[in-house]
Formats: sequence, C-alpha cells, structure tokens
Amino acid sequence: MRLSKTTNYAIRILLDCAVAEPNLVKVAEISERRDITLQNTFKIVHLLSRAGFIRAVRGRHGGVRLARPAADIRLGDVVRAMEILHLEVEREEGERGGAHGQLAALDQLFDNALGAFISVLDEHTLDQMIKVQRKETSGSGARQKSKGQRRTKTLAVSGSGARRQQAGHG
Repeated sequence: MRLSKTTNYAIRILLDCAVAEPNLVKVAEISERRDITLQNTFKIVHLLSRAGFIRAVRGRHGGVRLARPAADIRLGDVVRAMEILHLEVEREEGERGGAHGQLAALDQLFDNALGAFISVLDEHTLDQMIKVQRKETSGSGARQKSKGQRRTKTLAVSGSGARRQQAGHG
C-alpha cells in the first residue's frame, strides 16, 4: 500500500508538533524544516485541524500545536482521516453477473488487507514514533541521513483503486 504525500506530510507535521509540545510551532517553520511548500503545509495543517489533531492559534505569536497528547494520537487514525479510501470496481460495459461476483470477492479481499494494514498502524502512536526517533538520533553510532537519502519500503497492493488510477480516474 502506498500512502499519499499528503498523508506522509501530515504525519511529519504532527511529529514536528509533538516534538515542540507544549509550545506553538509556526507553520512557516514546519514548511521549511520539513521541506514542504508553504501552500501545501497550510493546506495540510487545515485538514489536520478539521480532523481534530491540531489546534491553530491565530495572530502574530500564533502557530499550531497538538490538540491532544501525542500518546493519544494513533497513526491509523491519521491515515484514516487523511486518505480517501474508495476501492471501487470499474466494470467494463457488457460484463456478466458471474464476473461481478468475482470482482466483489476481490474487493472484499482488498478491504480485508487494507483493514489489516490500518490495524497495524493503530498499534503505534505519535509518542512512540518520537521516542524511536530520539533513540536513533541520540545513539552513539547513529548516522543521520542526508536530505537526499530516504529509506522506503513499498508494499505493493493492486486492486480496483489501482486500476482506477491507471485508467486516469484517480
């Protein structure tokens, strides 16, 4: 499963706020620190605020902070709030009922796999992520990655959502 950039950035923004707790963080500083365009950062902060993950304080000395403790924010909840998960089956015209049953079974399989993926994320909180991050950066042999390097682990899930994107509908 591949999460959208918006979801990836949302989690990083929340981590930034969690590290700064209880202080306010300026959106422009998050944008610069996380290398996200200012416009994108404002958009994501707005979405996170509407979802109840952060609180925004307006004004010259304003900024954003977590709306609740980092230990209470589960990554699965963030992914659910940020991702629009529509697994639709696109049927070609003239498809018969037997094929529809097969596609429904396939959709059920992908729904179950997605549920398992999200349930693993539900086991982890922002607080746990911060603790791991601090442990990695404070370790004696810890090496920080340069800006251009990143570690990715791709879990390929094909399905109706992928077919929709390939067809230019996503």
